[in-house]
Parts: sequence; C-alpha cells; structure tokens
Amino acid sequence: MIDNTFRALLPGRVGLMIGLYERLGLTPNQVSFVGFAIAVCAALAVAFGATWTAVALWWVSRLVDGTDGVYARSTGQASRFGAYLDIVLDMAAYGAMVLGFAWWHPELGPAWIAMLFLYVLCITSALALGAEEAEAGIEARDDRGLRLGAGLAEGGETGIAYTAMLLLPVWLTPLAITWIVVLATTVVARTLLAARTLRG
Repeated sequence: MIDNTFRALLPGRVGLMIGLYERLGLTPNQVSFVGFAIAVCAALAVAFGATWTAVALWWVSRLVDGTDGVYARSTGQASRFGAYLDIVLDMAAYGAMVLGFAWWHPELGPAWIAMLFLYVLCITSALALGAEEAEAGIEARDDRGLRLGAGLAEGGETGIAYTAMLLLPVWLTPLAITWIVVLATTVVARTLLAARTLRG
C-alpha cells in the first residue's frame, strides 16, 4: 500500500548507491542477490534474538532490494529475468524472516505456519491479478518489471510488521496475530477486487 510512494521517491535519492554498484561492476541481478543475502543475515539475527541487528539488517536489505530495479533501468540492463528474480528473492527473504521468528519463538509455531501459508496466497493472488489485469488491458499502477495486483500488505507493510515484532517482543503474540489478519484481509480484498474488475 505504501510501496508506490517510496518507489516514486527512491530513484532521485540513491545516486550514491547506483554509483557504487557501477564502480564494483555489479549487475542488477547480483544486487538482488546481495539484498537477499543481507535479508538471510537478518533472519539469522532474528533466530538468535539479536533484535536491533535484525532490524538494521532487514532495512538495509530492503534498501538494496529497492535499488536493483532503479539500477537496471538507469543503466539499460532491465530484463524479464531480473523482474522474475526480484520477486522470487523477495518472497524468499520474507519466508526466511518467518523461519527466524519461528526459531526465536517456537511456542508460536501455528502463527508462523499461518503466516507462511498466507504469504503463498498473497503472492499467488498478486501475480494472478496482475497478469489478468495486463491481459484485460488495464493500466499498470507502477513501473515494476513484473506486474502485481494491488494489496494492503506489501513490502513496506511487511517491514513495519517485522520491526514491530522485533522491537516489541512483549506484544509479539498480538502483533503476529494482527499481521496474520492483515495478510488474510489482503487476500480477501484482492479477490474481491479481481471479481469486480475482471468479470466480463
């Protein structure tokens, strides 16, 4: 829901990072893998209860992840495979964090399982709606390489949820349940949107 705002602001504010990628000779796909590797480190930090480290690593990983597409477009290296790789590594990063949470607080096992299950439905519904909107000729709402249907819970909201759960462990159970409800609401709302816009 908040991703488009940040996506619009990002290109004009990450020139130093783009320059660093070029000096290091990285490709956009390699930048995507760097972002994922940092996210895995964040998940390991979660597993061992290093909450502040996990928060810092997670947001650095999301910043790197947010710049791979900017880098690709600004250097003429955008590709269909890059768009595919980006979303796959995004979902792998989200899932790795849930596994870290499950290791940190195994007593909430059912909540982590429900979260992973709903992530499957969220990304499936987003990809399906995006593909069907494109087929129907509905104008895209952003410039991402891979079209995703609109939804309540996207990358920014996921990061906020993870940060809250890490920094407010006393409230971990209600926060996890709230995030599960948000994910479920996203799937239902996206399905209703699909029913409204794609019928006929």
